[in-house]
Amino acid sequence: MSATHLQKDLQFSPELVALPIALANAVGFVASGFWGWVADRLGRRWSMIIPAAIGIFITPLYLFVPDYRVVTAAFIVQGAFLGAIYGQNPSYLAERFPTEVRATASGFCYHQGAIWGGLVAPVMAAVAATLPTGFAIPMLVGTVGAALIFVVALLIGPETMGKVLVADITLTTDRTTTA
Repeated sequence: MSATHLQKDLQFSPELVALPIALANAVGFVASGFWGWVADRLGRRWSMIIPAAIGIFITPLYLFVPDYRVVTAAFIVQGAFLGAIYGQNPSYLAERFPTEVRATASGFCYHQGAIWGGLVAPVMAAVAATLPTGFAIPMLVGTVGAALIFVVALLIGPETMGKVLVADITLTTDRTTTA
């Protein structure tokens, strides 16, 4: 929704819209490595809680400032925090589930996120159409709300760093039968 906000609400040209999004993605890619390093020192939960919490405070900077340079800088910085939390999700989710269902359970969680996340754009657009601020308020509520839920879920979830991944069920390969 950021591109829509920049084009519709702030009247930026497509060229100006592409730069902050591309750079935020590049920064998020690099920052994922940094947060992975943090995960090895502080744990997986904290390597996602810290950037998500910081991202909450960065969000208003690119949503309520009309200056292109400020919007671009804040959006790029946001890429290092909220944009980089997704690099830790696969390992954290994999370590949450028993070996026998690890792939299925992780896939189920990801797809639930995709299904429910698919409702965000139409709801946000409907709300934005009724507000004089356009997409800024719905994006703020959506981003901050999701980040807060993410942080709370991680705080009440287990730390998985160093967890020994062993199968709970032992399968035998002995197929001999007596007739």
